[in-house]
Amino acid sequence: MKHWVEQYDLSLSWDDIPKLAEWVIEQGIAVQQIPAPTFAERPRAEYVADQFRALGLVDVSIDDLFNVYGRIPGKNPAALAVMISAHTDTIFAADTDLTVRRDANTISAPGIGDNSIGVSGMLGFARYVQQSSLTPLCDIWCVASTREEGLGDLGGMRAAFEMLHARTGLVLNLEGLAFGHVYHAGIVVRRLRVTAAGSGGHSWLHFGRPSAVHAIAELSARITTLPVSANPRTTFNIGMISGGEAINAIATHAELWLDMRSEDRHALERLERAVRAHIDALRASPYYHGEIMFTVEVVGDRPGGSLDPKHPLVEAALHALDRVDVRGALEKGSTDANIPLSHDCPAVTIGITRGANAHRLDEYIEIEPVAQGMRQLITLTFAAAHYLAQSSAANSAASHPSQASANSVQ
Repeated sequence: MKHWVEQYDLSLSWDDIPKLAEWVIEQGIAVQQIPAPTFAERPRAEYVADQFRALGLVDVSIDDLFNVYGRIPGKNPAALAVMISAHTDTIFAADTDLTVRRDANTISAPGIGDNSIGVSGMLGFARYVQQSSLTPLCDIWCVASTREEGLGDLGGMRAAFEMLHARTGLVLNLEGLAFGHVYHAGIVVRRLRVTAAGSGGHSWLHFGRPSAVHAIAELSARITTLPVSANPRTTFNIGMISGGEAINAIATHAELWLDMRSEDRHALERLERAVRAHIDALRASPYYHGEIMFTVEVVGDRPGGSLDPKHPLVEAALHALDRVDVRGALEKGSTDANIPLSHDCPAVTIGITRGANAHRLDEYIEIEPVAQGMRQLITLTFAAAHYLAQSSAANSAASHPSQASANSVQ
């Protein structure tokens, strides 16, 4: 596949890539201006679906989770397809001020990098195909997925991959700010909501009665002392704590939200067992026993998977960066690519540009790298389509050797 990256980079026309990059930026802003909190992505999905139709994609549809699907027909419809994916949801509430600030080098706006420019990069690929009148060697499915952020738990990609996996040979996932990186491994993520509940009371009259807030605070302190593995890297974070009714009331309810991640499933399981052991210890302690009820709810469970760095798709993605004079770096992370990787479907996550401050109101993207990011995406996608079409032909020849021989004579 690496060879085909070079072949397509040399054979495709790049004269209009600066204009395409500016169009991608304009589309990124248009997407960013439509609020799309996780679970409320429908308005943005409808906009993307309209763009798919305008760009000539077929079989355009929106499912019940607001995933948007569109297909660029290839020369060999029998071959497995390339899926390009980019998530549409953001971490920002619907009433967030989405004002855009632009200077000579950057564009700043909530969600512009994560992942509006990723979505517009996918649209940019479709526009390139439309304007160049090129036909890839296999189908290209474009999927604007939902529920990637927060408690969405990759729900959009789970549904999309379930629908398309039988027709998908590999996945190119787009994260707007990841340019220069190739994510070849998806880390395992497990998220827990731990709740404590008790009878409560007055802070003076009932002093000494167990408090749900105290219980959650004690559990939090215990969790922060847990040792974790550096290799494979394993992390935890108590992202939210809430509870209580008043400053002078013994709390009847409190909860914490715990995020745990690891490069290795077994290491993550050990960490979760340690957390649950502390919960069991508090349940059984003389002070809390019978007074505080602890409950544990799994609110996130992202599977992992990885590609060997020598896999043809990984090498091709790195070579696509080489072709635009960028030395690529291999990365591991948690993205929509976790889903296909967990099903042994080759997948990488790549970016469209650079930037910083993701998930902050002052998030920004750099303007200049967008042209390089689009050239990388275009060459890699055409090379991947060539790879899948050739694989399909080879498999067909192996299954029907006599027919393949006859075809070669013709």
